[in-house]
Amino acid sequence: MRVLGIDPGLRLTGYGCIEHVRGARAGVRVVEAGVIRLDSKRSVSERLVELEADLTGLIGRVRPDVVAVEQLYSHYAHPTTAIVMGHARGIILLVVQKAGVRLLELRATEVKKSATGFGHAGKGQMQRAMQGELGLAELPKPPDVADALAIALCGLRRESFGPGVVRGRG
Repeated sequence: MRVLGIDPGLRLTGYGCIEHVRGARAGVRVVEAGVIRLDSKRSVSERLVELEADLTGLIGRVRPDVVAVEQLYSHYAHPTTAIVMGHARGIILLVVQKAGVRLLELRATEVKKSATGFGHAGKGQMQRAMQGELGLAELPKPPDVADALAIALCGLRRESFGPGVVRGRG
């Protein structure tokens, strides 16, 4: 099974595609990971068009069985952040639906708990957890990549073991 995790943003959108490998070399391997960099000098609508094109190409290239993305949440002190993230998430949901790929929406706390055992882990903790869990030679950078890989891994675990299981090998 191949899962693409996406960490939405209007400047950097992190992505990480992982695959569950069966047989003699069973485990999880990283297919591709990185960021989609959007030009912050461009208007929001221009960046959304760019994000749509880049995500469409990414999904066509990595051909996931499932796309996992965090659910939208808002902190009362930062409502504008949720609104801006909602724009990027809307494009992600649209692209996934048009591609005919199954969508999985996950809570941020579920993703962090799955990765680190703590639902409020920081960026550095997430990077170290993904480096260790996926056997990466270096910390995934920028942190958006680690977050996207964690989203993908949590999605893979959910698909493999059901929503009640948070930790466990995919």
